[in-house]
Amino acid sequence: MKIALLGYGKMGLIIERYALERGHEVVLKINLDNQADLTPENLSKADIAIDFSAPAAAITNIYTCFEAKIPVVVGTTGWYGELQKVKNDCLDSNNTLLYGSNFSIGVNVFFHVNQVLAKLMNNFPAYDVQVEEIHHTQKLDSPSGTAMTIAEGIIDNLERKEEWVNILDGNAPTENLKQEQLLIASERVDQVPGTHTVVYSSEVDEIEFKHTAHSRAGFALGAVIAAEWLQDKHGFFNIADIFNFK
Repeated sequence: MKIALLGYGKMGLIIERYALERGHEVVLKINLDNQADLTPENLSKADIAIDFSAPAAAITNIYTCFEAKIPVVVGTTGWYGELQKVKNDCLDSNNTLLYGSNFSIGVNVFFHVNQVLAKLMNNFPAYDVQVEEIHHTQKLDSPSGTAMTIAEGIIDNLERKEEWVNILDGNAPTENLKQEQLLIASERVDQVPGTHTVVYSSEVDEIEFKHTAHSRAGFALGAVIAAEWLQDKHGFFNIADIFNFK
């Protein structure tokens, strides 16, 4: 498989390593210095694109892949406000896209168990819940896409929560939160690949459900596995489609 890497930074380097180890070829590498090389003509040399760029670049990258008629795996977050439009345009133009807030196998197991746990906690109203996430200081979006997915998994399954509210580095008071609001507490710390915790608290005890990434390697390997899975498929997919949790 010939791969175009859109966003050739720290993540791109690790993705390249796993791609080569698994017998693939990287034929195009795009970063801030050569963004002008991202053209449909250059993309046509690849069988698939993997995007781990930046929120501001993701939409342009996606539509350039659509123009080139090559499938794209999108690991960049921060663009989900345009998700429905991108989905509609992808399907209308007979293109192929797979996106996810996190491509780590462990995190996707976490996502599933989080939903099961939230549904179970409907039976125990004494427990309030919040989501906590810690990332490196270079992370541009807050909350993380992973934290948003966790929060949405709770809201979809826990009847007493209706919406999430984000607070970054404790920069807003929490006493004004409404009972139906789910707090996502974000923190930015040097050299932290990503830690996500769901906390259910009552007057008598506390339940913590936690995932800690030791490096970016799990995200990178998952992106390559996703690209392999997407071969010969057409349509609009989420990373959850890869896993048979049902």
